[in-house]
Amino acid sequence: MHMDRNMKNLLFDYGGILKKNFAYEIKRPKKDRKLPVVLSRMEFFKILSSVVNIKHRAILMITYSAGLRVGEVVRLRVKDIDTERKIIHVRGVKGMKDRYTILLDVAIEMLNLYLKSYQPEKWLFHGKNENSHLTVRSVEKIFDNAVRSVGVTKNVFIHSLKT
Repeated sequence: MHMDRNMKNLLFDYGGILKKNFAYEIKRPKKDRKLPVVLSRMEFFKILSSVVNIKHRAILMITYSAGLRVGEVVRLRVKDIDTERKIIHVRGVKGMKDRYTILLDVAIEMLNLYLKSYQPEKWLFHGKNENSHLTVRSVEKIFDNAVRSVGVTKNVFIHSLKT
């Protein structure tokens, strides 16, 4: 009971006199940040080799080789790819800033096979119809299915490709 009275006095003093909201002024400890699980090159290529669909292979290859976030890769447009200069123009990323990233030769080869087969017009990886891009969830499922199919036991997610 003594503790309750002290707490009431503290709340009154803090809220009534100082005009501060007690509940929101208390600093909470920060959550521990854990390092992400990273795949080795061999593990990635084992996962990639299990993917039969050329579109899915191209998505995973570009995500891995260019270090893209999943939200960035699904929003790529055909015009964002410059195979001559070997760069990708990534638009409106974190902080709404544009940036360029490299496009490796092995990714260009995969991308050329994909472009020849699918011939996208607006979105590099369109969704169910040509007017919308692929969803983040779809790419997550592609990656999860590939990881499961090769038996990788690490707790990895699509963002594990962004090294």
